[in-house]
This record gives sequence, structure tokens and C-alpha cells, in this order.
Amino acid sequence: MFGSSRTFRFFIGLLLLAGSVWISSCTRINLYEKVVSIPDHEWKNSFRPTFSFEIKDTTVPYQLYVILRHNEKYNYNNIWVNLHTKSPDGTVSKAQYELPLATNEKGWLGTGMDDLYEHRIALTPVNQQFYFKKAGIYTFSLEHVMREEPLQNVLNIGFRIEKKTP
Repeated sequence: MFGSSRTFRFFIGLLLLAGSVWISSCTRINLYEKVVSIPDHEWKNSFRPTFSFEIKDTTVPYQLYVILRHNEKYNYNNIWVNLHTKSPDGTVSKAQYELPLATNEKGWLGTGMDDLYEHRIALTPVNQQFYFKKAGIYTFSLEHVMREEPLQNVLNIGFRIEKKTP
């Protein structure tokens, strides 16, 4: 198959290089991700998971995501949440988001396995840039603002931050 041992060594070296590039691309570590279990799969409005992380670089854009896992018995095609933010200087702000989970045409939008579904929903629109204004520790907390209390069939809620790539 190979004309010489030199060709064979070159081929093996090329395979090892390609394999190491593939492995390193698969193990890309994002800036932050944490997922919290919802007790008894009933998200009470008073249960507000918090997510704290440090931002060092304020010169690059970031992408913020909410991660939500639910079962097929979840009754709605969306969820409304308030995102509370505490910045390094102590400034507190709140923003409300409607997160789509399903459509009439496609059903559940997230990835599913058996009767469980996971959604990774971007809070920053794809065509917009989000920059943290100051370096330091940021704390985010999430609360649901749905009419149902407690909100049934929500298994986990999480937060993810990535540096945005061009």
C-alpha cells in the first residue's frame, strides 16, 4: 500500500496531526456554562438560580444564552423570564425576555430525546454585538414570570456565555 517507510511515517504523522486538530476543536471550552436542577420539576417564582462569572476582556463581543430543559408535558410554546444582572460596580438591572420553545408547524424547537427537550436560546440577536462594559464579576439570576405558579415540567435552567466569533 505504501511505497516506502518514509511515506508510511508521513501518512501516520498526517493522521496524528489531523486527529489532534479534531480533538482540540471538539474540546473547545466556552467562557461559562452552568445548569441548575429545578426542585421537583416545579419552578416556583421565588426560586431564582444565580450564575456568577468573571469577565476579563471587554473588547470582544459575547453571546448570552439561556438553557432550558423540560419534558413533553410542558404546557406552553414559550416561557417568559426576567433576567436580573448585577455588574461589577454594583449596578442592578432587569430585562424581560420571551423565549420561544415550540411552533405550531415544527413542534418543539430544541433537541429532544424520548420525552425530554433541551433549548439553548440566544438572548443576543445574531446581527447585534453585546459587550460587557466593565471587567469583573457579573451575577445573573433568572426568574420565570409565567401565570402558572409553580411552573410545571421544567427540569433545568441554565446560563451560558461564549465569546462571539466573526
